[in-house]
Amino acid sequence: MSSVRQITEYLNIDLEKELWCCNRCGYELISARENYKKGCLVYIRKDPTTIYNSVLTGPFSFSPDPDWAMLVEFYCPNCGVMIENEMLPPGHPVTHDIELDIDKLKEKYLTAKSDK
Repeated sequence: MSSVRQITEYLNIDLEKELWCCNRCGYELISARENYKKGCLVYIRKDPTTIYNSVLTGPFSFSPDPDWAMLVEFYCPNCGVMIENEMLPPGHPVTHDIELDIDKLKEKYLTAKSDK
């Protein structure tokens, strides 16, 4: 059994090395005890209407207001796959959305592997 576990569609964790890895190319992003987004390439779309443009006009167009929202995209530095994206207010810090109990995961998956 491998020490690599899939966490999201594009994000793995290597429990032996304690590293976040790209699911597509295996690139090691950053320590699994840190926010994986710190190991990604970041692109900030300050005007989300470049993607979410509305066909309606006027104040009630249901498209994001660039004064209130920005789209932050996180990419693998090696293969360029988009790992995550989030809509944030301008100036808001990047969210820490995944925090795993690595010691418990290692206990569950690595000790089970060595018992066989």
